[in-house]
Amino acid sequence: MTNIAVCPGSFDPVTYGHLDIIMRGARVFDEVHVVVLNNSSKNPLFSVEERISLISEVTKDLKNVKTGSFQGLLVDYAQSVNARAIIRGLRAVSDFEYEMQITSMNRVLNEQIETFFIMTNNQYSFLSSSIVKEVAKYGGNITELVPPPVEKALKKKFNL
Repeated sequence: MTNIAVCPGSFDPVTYGHLDIIMRGARVFDEVHVVVLNNSSKNPLFSVEERISLISEVTKDLKNVKTGSFQGLLVDYAQSVNARAIIRGLRAVSDFEYEMQITSMNRVLNEQIETFFIMTNNQYSFLSSSIVKEVAKYGGNITELVPPPVEKALKKKFNL
């Protein structure tokens, strides 16, 4: 049986913190589906298609990583790809309370799908897509925060 996991997020844009979690998940699971949440209540900088493209580009050397998107309940998506696990990254203790609520609800919806938390590397514990966008918007150096294709895409978005 193949151990499949889903790694969900908005990834607007994907950062080195996200990539850290994805790469570590890919070492543990046979197949990891990195899926972009299509949340209509948010106003993202990048379209779902752009985010999928960027994730695909920065994970192209990880042969067991697939990319896609979903709307609706994550457990339904996970079940549709035969995933037995959900990977969630944690940056700090403050993330845990929110993640615990989501995990508890997912468990109620489908107790067959387990959630695995991976603590991000300490060097990325402060990093969020929102911070990256803010720094990029004003022309700050984001080289240490995002992979080169993402940096290029951000500069293009902000006409830098």
